[in-house]
Amino acid sequence: MTNACSFCGNKNFTSKRVQYKYRHNSQFLVVNNVPCEECEYCGEQYFEAETLKKIEKNYTEIYSRGKTAKKQIKVPIEEFTEI
Repeated sequence: MTNACSFCGNKNFTSKRVQYKYRHNSQFLVVNNVPCEECEYCGEQYFEAETLKKIEKNYTEIYSRGKTAKKQIKVPIEEFTEI
């Protein structure tokens, strides 16, 4: 996928499946088991463009076309100045 990490320059990567958090405006989509290459030194993650396009398409289907997500969670939100 990449020859060297853009952040630390390390050349060693591990193939992993991770949780990806997609955000657009104030709406979120969390996707589990997303394939990526992760830098073994700093942990920076790299995703194939096709993978990210699939996530974006799924987000659009959920928020614009009414597709039902596999699971939904409720997330509390606070303002830092008020805590």
